[in-house]
Amino acid sequence: MNAHRPAENSQGMNDDVDAIIEAWETQRPDFSVEPLAIFSRMLRLSRHIERMRKRVFSRHGLETWEFEMLAALRRQHDYQLTAGQLMKETLVSSGTVTNRLDRMEVKGLLQRFADEHDGRVVHVKATDTGITLVDGAMKDMLVVGSEILEPYSAEENAATADYLRRLLHYFEDCAC
Repeated sequence: MNAHRPAENSQGMNDDVDAIIEAWETQRPDFSVEPLAIFSRMLRLSRHIERMRKRVFSRHGLETWEFEMLAALRRQHDYQLTAGQLMKETLVSSGTVTNRLDRMEVKGLLQRFADEHDGRVVHVKATDTGITLVDGAMKDMLVVGSEILEPYSAEENAATADYLRRLLHYFEDCAC
């Protein structure tokens, strides 16, 4: 067994990524495929997590992006941000934010109003309906997330969170 594979593999805990790595090592032994052990698993986990989130949010009548927009507003003491702040919070373009705000306003999840001092600035505030939906979806998501993480120790979860935090800093700090 190769040194870059996790220790669990010695206990028979292989996954599809192990097979992918083995195939690359067979086909291209000149490649150093160690990054696949992390990034391929992260990609696969991301897809599974996104599916789980979509199922949870749909039970509350929300799309994932609607939850993300409402959650950004809900975290504010007055439930409001500017459209520009929402763009930064949700990592989407201004055109995407505008399109999403249009759709969410029609559904009664938020309301927009112009800044009293600068008409170019648009403020966005979650409605009571939006707050109720995002709170319910968040509570449900936390229950599901807790169930998924329950088999792992607090130390394992903390170490994983720390490792992922450091990886995230790399991507947020670089221009990649």
